[in-house]
Amino acid sequence: MPDGAASAKPHSLRDRLLVLAAVCLAGLGMPLSFTGPAIALPAIGQALGSDPRLLSWAVNAFILAFGGSVMAAGALADQYGRKRIFTLGIGLFTGLSVLLALSRNLWWLDLGRAAQGIAAALTMSAGAASLAQEFEGHARTRAYSLLGTTFGLGLAFGPLLSAWLIDSLGWRAVFLSTAAIGVLVLLVGVPRMRETRDPGAQGLDLPGSLSFTAALVLLTFGIIEAPRHANGYLPLLLVGAAAAMLALFVYVERRVPRPMLDLSLFRNPRFLGAQALPLATALCYVVLLIFLPLRFVGVEGRSEVAAGLLMIPLSVPMLVVPFAGALLTRWLSAGLLSALGLGLAAAGLFWLRAAAVPGADWHALLWPLLLIGAGSGLPWGLMDDLAVSVVPKERAGMATGFFTTTRVAGEAIAMAAVGTALTGLIETQLAAAPHEQAVAAAASLATGSMAHAASVAPAIGRDALLHGYSGAFGGLLVGLAALTLALAAASFVLLRRRRAHAPATAAAHEPCNAH
Repeated sequence: MPDGAASAKPHSLRDRLLVLAAVCLAGLGMPLSFTGPAIALPAIGQALGSDPRLLSWAVNAFILAFGGSVMAAGALADQYGRKRIFTLGIGLFTGLSVLLALSRNLWWLDLGRAAQGIAAALTMSAGAASLAQEFEGHARTRAYSLLGTTFGLGLAFGPLLSAWLIDSLGWRAVFLSTAAIGVLVLLVGVPRMRETRDPGAQGLDLPGSLSFTAALVLLTFGIIEAPRHANGYLPLLLVGAAAAMLALFVYVERRVPRPMLDLSLFRNPRFLGAQALPLATALCYVVLLIFLPLRFVGVEGRSEVAAGLLMIPLSVPMLVVPFAGALLTRWLSAGLLSALGLGLAAAGLFWLRAAAVPGADWHALLWPLLLIGAGSGLPWGLMDDLAVSVVPKERAGMATGFFTTTRVAGEAIAMAAVGTALTGLIETQLAAAPHEQAVAAAASLATGSMAHAASVAPAIGRDALLHGYSGAFGGLLVGLAALTLALAAASFVLLRRRRAHAPATAAAHEPCNAH
């Protein structure tokens, strides 16, 4: 088959829709891999050990590996073909899901989750890049919005499905469910995909890939280690090393003939505005997908099924709002819609702070969670197309890779930072207790283990631990709301300035989002 996207383009609408179906089905497995283990974390802790650090890496390892490798995965898709890399990624993802279901200790689980994150990066970078070759204009906007809606389907029903699987079959069934989705994609979707690649691709930028991944890993690890070394230098050394690796990455990318990331994109205000959107949704939405189940199950002692039901109001708007947002771009700009949505999400976070008292029932949590989910859904369905539309479609793998890197790396850093902040806030709430017990209890509560916190801090008592955790969680929600509002304002200003500052090549590929 000849190189180049155009020569490999399917000839019929049916072919293009089958490509979209394959990518969306693969996309359905990604949020299940994200939310499922969060619901299962208390059960995993009971089965494999309750070490707070190792338990936290069951979530962090997947996100960090995904974020660290997704940009390189996009470059590989451009070089070797989107279908080839997509097939490799979904095959590895499926096999690793089975191996994770067979885990016998937390070390095995954490390493497997890191490998699964790399496989997920290969799958989604190649899959999303293939959509840019098959669709243009409003059709491409709708295709990416449908992909976002598919993610929303996994986010909406992932916690409840995972809770039902854990309650009925045990936590290992969570990983087997994602393996089943992978098998379906391999059997039904992959044979109908067509190969596309970038004819100008010149191989993987290995120095750039390694330096960027090192920067991300060092920064995230430094944030995670901060509570354990509050008076030490290790976190500062790790963050300093991350900054050095980032500087090396910029140095490398400015000198290689075919960089993994074209740094000139950062001169485009709209490209910068698009990168702010996933950071905002990570803070106002994604972190809640992890920390709310930990609170409901591990701290408050609710069942997994009850926690899954409580999560539905947060996630179910993702079924319809991203697609509705894409339709609204015919009349309103993507920047305005995204800013409005993030403003609603921030209001929901403030509301949730008052509603989320220990033992709060479904009715009290319903409306703030719906508001957060609906507000987050508006930028969710627009930001993929915003990021890809500023580059020629032949380099869609690079653009998709960097945008997905921003999204997932932002989620990894946000997750680590929120965990660190929550630990510190809990320690502050428990300041009257013996210091060593307060520190140990805070680390356990932040990972959703009230039982372990009570065992390491007998002088504090469960009621005081629950009260301290609730106060810390409320303070955390206020901080998340403030950061969300700041990013909403920044993205609106940057996206609004698009026409005055964008390069001609970007404007030539501009869909009808901007008005």
